[in-house]
Amino acid sequence: MFYIKIAIIEGEVGETAERNGFKHISGGKIMISSDAFNYINVLNKAAGASWTKNEIIANNIANVDTPHFKRSDMDFESVLAKALNSQHTNNLDKKVKQLPLSRMPYNMYTDYKELAYRYDGNNVDIDIENAYLADNQIKYYTYLNSINQELDRLKMVMNK
Repeated sequence: MFYIKIAIIEGEVGETAERNGFKHISGGKIMISSDAFNYINVLNKAAGASWTKNEIIANNIANVDTPHFKRSDMDFESVLAKALNSQHTNNLDKKVKQLPLSRMPYNMYTDYKELAYRYDGNNVDIDIENAYLADNQIKYYTYLNSINQELDRLKMVMNK
C-alpha cells in the first residue's frame, strides 16, 4: 500500500509543507511527494540491467567463432539481493525505499573460469548462450510487465 501526499506550496504553507515531507517542484504550485515509485524504480533498474545483459549475451554469440575470445557476463541480481539483505529492517517497503539505486553497479566480468573446450581458446558455447538469452528475455519482459502493472495501479488510484 502507498500514499500520495499533495500540498499547495505558497508562503508559510509551503514552509510547513516542506517540514512535513513535501518537496517543492520548481515552477509549480502543486507538489506530489510519494513513495509509490520506489518499486517502479527498482524494476526499472533491473530491466536496465537485463537489457545490458542481453547485449552482453548477444556479443558472446556474435563472437562464437573468434579465436581466444572469452565470454562476458554480468550479475545484477546478487548485487540487488545483497543490498536488500544488508539493511537492518524486515519491512520490504523500507528496504526498497532505502536502496542506493544510483550507486548500484551491474557487476560485469569476463568469464575465465569457463573451460575453453575448443582448440582455438574460445569458451563460448552457442547452445548455453542461447539458453541464457532466452532466460534473460523472459526476465526482461517480466520486469516490463511488472512496471506496467504498478503504473496501472497508480492510474487506478488516481482516477478514484
